[in-house]
Amino acid sequence: MIDAPDRERGGLWIAAPLRLEAWALRGAVPGARVVRTGMGPLRAQHAAQRLRAEPAGALAVAGLCGALDAGFEPGDVVIGSALLGPESRRTALDAAPLAAALARAGIATHVGDIVSVSKPVTNAGRAPYAAHGACAVDMESFWLADAAAGRPFAVLRVVLDGPRHELWRADLPLRFATALRRLRAAAPALATWAADVLPTASDAPARAATPSSCYRERRLLARG
Repeated sequence: MIDAPDRERGGLWIAAPLRLEAWALRGAVPGARVVRTGMGPLRAQHAAQRLRAEPAGALAVAGLCGALDAGFEPGDVVIGSALLGPESRRTALDAAPLAAALARAGIATHVGDIVSVSKPVTNAGRAPYAAHGACAVDMESFWLADAAAGRPFAVLRVVLDGPRHELWRADLPLRFATALRRLRAAAPALATWAADVLPTASDAPARAATPSSCYRERRLLARG
């Protein structure tokens, strides 16, 4: 559910689908408003309707995801360059400002398409989405994008599972701890991103969207 809104105009709001994700994010980004939106497409759609009316200046989705690329490891940070939804729908995003903010913080990232689905994707179910160029999968971001309503919007996800680290295995609690710790470490870059995009959000021409194929951000100091 969405917490009671802070009515101060503008600023960064962060949508976190799961309770654990919201817990990891709260206090990590000074001045940001973290709202728990609930898991899955239906809750995401309902949350997006409500968030459209809230006074956010910039909106980000932050949480965990599943990897589609066997090269991704639990704890890897993924920035959405586009969101893929049902019926081949696609929402392009400008990933460059957030990628730059994370690079300045010394945090390695993958940038690529994220596909949003209605249920967890495991095992052979990953292959069809990977074949369409996506590098990660979640259950909310595509629908939460409707909440942006023209405002700056970004998606930051951290890998929990993948082709070499399937979801329902004995090490799941350890992977949860790793991914949530990484999410909290990466979150402050969202404040940098918001500061970069908010001053020109209303009058600057839109930047070109980042290419949708997955790539590794190279301007890095460390994995953080």
